[in-house]
Amino acid sequence: MRTKSIKQNKINIITLGCSKNLVDSEVLLSQLKGNDMDATHESEKNDANIIVVNTCGFIDNAKQESIDTILQYVGEKEAGRIDKLYVTGCLSHRYKDELELEIPQVDAYFGTLELPNLLNTLGADYKHELIGERLTTTPQHYAYLKISEGCNRPCSFCAIPLMRGKHVSKSIEQVVLEARNLVKNGTKEIMLIAQDSTYYGIDLYGTRKLKDLLQSVSEIEGLEWIRLHYAYPSQFPEDILPVMAQSANICKYIDMPVQHISDNVLKIMRRGITKRRTYELLNTIKEQVPGITIRTTLLVGHPGETLEDFEELKQFIQDFKFDRLGVFTYSHEENTHAHTLEDDVPAAEKQRRAEELMALQEEISLAKNKEKIGQTIKVLFDRKEGNYFIGRTEADSPEVDNEVLVDASVNFVRIGDFANVLITEAESFDLIGKVC
Repeated sequence: MRTKSIKQNKINIITLGCSKNLVDSEVLLSQLKGNDMDATHESEKNDANIIVVNTCGFIDNAKQESIDTILQYVGEKEAGRIDKLYVTGCLSHRYKDELELEIPQVDAYFGTLELPNLLNTLGADYKHELIGERLTTTPQHYAYLKISEGCNRPCSFCAIPLMRGKHVSKSIEQVVLEARNLVKNGTKEIMLIAQDSTYYGIDLYGTRKLKDLLQSVSEIEGLEWIRLHYAYPSQFPEDILPVMAQSANICKYIDMPVQHISDNVLKIMRRGITKRRTYELLNTIKEQVPGITIRTTLLVGHPGETLEDFEELKQFIQDFKFDRLGVFTYSHEENTHAHTLEDDVPAAEKQRRAEELMALQEEISLAKNKEKIGQTIKVLFDRKEGNYFIGRTEADSPEVDNEVLVDASVNFVRIGDFANVLITEAESFDLIGKVC
């Protein structure tokens, strides 16, 4: 394969996009290492002669970042600093034909379901015995675990089913095997992820099985935190709530992207839920799991969203006061249902609405954080940065949520360890404290 040197090939994998993409890259890395190949993930050494870019194709900004990254490595190839460039992931799956025409310098493009073909091109065999084994690229103490692939939901704005296909659950036994292997290698916290975690099990077992999955994973010895992400609100399996409330190692935390609250917009979005049902569900979650942290994601600027709809969304945020919240602006995606509608909210107005919501959330988050001053909270420490050790509480997932900062000049903790921290100060999205 190497054309410019007789040295052994070295492969570097670059990952863009979400945690689900990261898991795919980790699986690729594990397969390459299992074939005794020299492979790294996002190495800073710049000594690889083969680059694999795992792309994201979710929204415009993500697509542009993927294209810019591909072009960056095309430049490296043309300058003779790398020999081969391969592209995989969501963008490649969705736009393979167009990309082959527009960026022909890439040696080959692969879709999200073509791992065996990519491995074969790289000179490796797909090793079935490695299923359930995975090298992680995150800090050793936490890892993401994908419980299913694809999505069956008909949301108007979402292109994920075009890139990831229909929902396919892993068996409970498979998820538990993967979780046990992660814990065996030092993982203390597992984030359960999927395109739609609440649909889990229907395709395999004929009914939702998230409750059984959570119970089985919670029984793994040595697993201290289990965190649930991407819980779709429509047809949410409420039988998981008592399990969350009663299990010591299931975080009192749920990531539920509600997207909107206006009945008008929810209907246009094809979310399969109403404003009233959304309020009922969120209140039920808070009642059945006392102290739970609820994270959500909202989408503004969808075709048909009026100023009145937006004001309703603002009021919803002020009424419910989410613990964690993120906002996306609508992206007009080809081959989605929403693409048949007029993209009638100007880009500047979409951005204005997003910023207004985040300003509201900043106030809410600051008020909630100030309430924690004087409390002693269990913190898992992820890294040291400058003069601070930085960690997270049970209420916080890596990279997307709040962090806890501890002055390293007066405190010492080991990365990957838990410690009790007395909160002494609060900022909008961070807590500051000292180890007890």
